[in-house]
Amino acid sequence: MSGFTLEAYQNEYLPPDGTDVNAIVTVTSGGAAGAVAGLPDAAEIVIVDTSGSMGAPNAKIIAARDATSVAIDCIRDGVAFGVISGTAKPHRVYPEEGGLVLASAETRAQAKEAVRGLVASGGTAIGSWLALAKELFATTPGRICHAILLTDGANQSETSEELDEILADCEGRFQCDCRGVGTDWVVSELRRIASTLLGSVDIIAEPTEMANDFRAIMESAMGKATGSVSLRLWTPQGATVAFVRQVAPTIEELTERAEAVNALTADYPTGTWGEESRDYHVCIKVQSRNIGDEMLAGRVSLVEGDEVLGQSLIKAIWTGDQQLSTRINREVAHYTGQAELAEVIQDGLEARKAGDEGTATFKLGRAVQLATQTGNDGTMKLLQAVVDVEDAASGTVRLKRDVADADEMALDTRSTKTVRVGPGAK
Repeated sequence: MSGFTLEAYQNEYLPPDGTDVNAIVTVTSGGAAGAVAGLPDAAEIVIVDTSGSMGAPNAKIIAARDATSVAIDCIRDGVAFGVISGTAKPHRVYPEEGGLVLASAETRAQAKEAVRGLVASGGTAIGSWLALAKELFATTPGRICHAILLTDGANQSETSEELDEILADCEGRFQCDCRGVGTDWVVSELRRIASTLLGSVDIIAEPTEMANDFRAIMESAMGKATGSVSLRLWTPQGATVAFVRQVAPTIEELTERAEAVNALTADYPTGTWGEESRDYHVCIKVQSRNIGDEMLAGRVSLVEGDEVLGQSLIKAIWTGDQQLSTRINREVAHYTGQAELAEVIQDGLEARKAGDEGTATFKLGRAVQLATQTGNDGTMKLLQAVVDVEDAASGTVRLKRDVADADEMALDTRSTKTVRVGPGAK
């Protein structure tokens, strides 16, 4: 048994000239309970920024040492692991030479002792840190590879092009969850890294929050039950894929990551899975047909290697009944709103930074309206730290004059987090 289930939600009815077929595909994994032979072999690396800014204040580097030790304690026996410190170039903290080592009580104690010696000094070259992580992961082939990356600043010691080149080389080799501590790092930069490496990005506003965050990340990583899993989409001759995106628990565009299997089939990476459920929005453009015609517009499968873990069908039926063809599927409507919510938040914050108060007010007002409509209470709370809400239903807001940098960055980093469709929706 694979432990996976797939289910598609859609309005399969199209008007006579209809060409767009939308579906929300829910994928659910039983995690370790669904794995054939227990948890697979894994490899973990903690990458800690030790540039000079981590010592200003010194609480950051102290918290980083403690959080890294907490993460090490969460690594289960037999997992290959290591620790990297990053400045203008990466340094191997543990082990100091050779490949990654297998976790045991002894090696965990050795690693924590090495971490106690971390000091803050030097610049920041995140790409070089990732390149060393890729090199170390390569010493333990056949394992699920995952990293935690912590930084407090911008990537000043290498160009954006250099970082992109390294990211392209690392893509598909390992996953990486990124965290920024404080407010001097660049959200778009860490989001780019996390997105490419199929990880998460978030802010740690205060150093005291770091240990709990690292613990949660590592415990999640230790629960992954499958390796590299792809969403495989088949579409019929003449059809084209408009987009494929993950829409829950976060929004992640997958369209450009398609890898062709054959002329009609492509794989979209989803990374590793534990016990969890995710939603994907698939939009397929087909050629219009006559009233009463039906077709299979797409077949979605979850695959790992050559094994098909689950499958669901996307259908299209042409009808002259407007009540059927104009009915918007609730799942599709909900996640379309969530995708727009993320977009207008990011656009609104960019306009605010640029001093364009009119655009910022309009965009963030629309965000308030969408957060209300989709029941995204978490995002609404973050928005209220940036705008004063006069009328949520209409999106009438006023920009706040004094906004803490941490509040603005929290709204930005968490703009892609979504809520699932409410009870009774399906």
